Amino acid sequence: MESQFGILNLWQQGDFVTKAVAVILLVMSLASWIVILTKALDVIRYKRLARRASDFWHSEDFATALEKLGRNETNPFRVLALEGREATAHHRNTKAHLHDSLDVSDWVTRSLRNAIDEFTARLQSGLAILASVGSTAPFIGLFGTVWGIYHALMSISGAGQATIDKVAGPIGEALVMTALGLAVAIPAVLGYNALVRGNKFVLGKLNSFAHDLHAYFVTGARVQASNASADAPVVVSLKKG
Repeated sequence: MESQFGILNLWQQGDFVTKAVAVILLVMSLASWIVILTKALDVIRYKRLARRASDFWHSEDFATALEKLGRNETNPFRVLALEGREATAHHRNTKAHLHDSLDVSDWVTRSLRNAIDEFTARLQSGLAILASVGSTAPFIGLFGTVWGIYHALMSISGAGQATIDKVAGPIGEALVMTALGLAVAIPAVLGYNALVRGNKFVLGKLNSFAHDLHAYFVTGARVQASNASADAPVVVSLKKG
């Protein structure tokens, strides 16, 4: 015997507004899960690339270092390295009056910062969807609940009696909409927070790599902090190729 209190019965007995709310919540849930899964895979991949980026500095020349980063054009660490190299080469070939208006340090900094900003925009794409779903889904579910309770009360008023068997079904089905709204919102909020933490880790590694690249292209060496002496930093040379 088919249950009178299930979601299927809610769909069959619901009117246009109830069905529209259910469809909206379903679409929002699918969109949030797609964003969570795709962006989580991206964060995992970028974390692996960040670990490999440390091998960049254990190379004899720049060309060999690039090979260690791989040939993937979407690798943000490879993009930064190429951007820094192109910025340095461009600055060397600039005419004297333009060369003097912006020194090599500022030019490389601006180029690296632009590359990081573009990657940050791609990395954070989709998070607005999760934020929107997490903040609006409970209210959409609550709207479905209010609408369902309203129609349940109208039905009770028309019947002229409010026995528990007549109230429990419609009210319970209406409250399911609130549960659906929470079921959509909670994964979106948790996924948003987890992705934000993952993005901060990746961006931290990328900024650190950019700082080392800036030192290398400006001074010819990567600067590292030394525990032995605060006034004498250690430099690890990487020959330019």
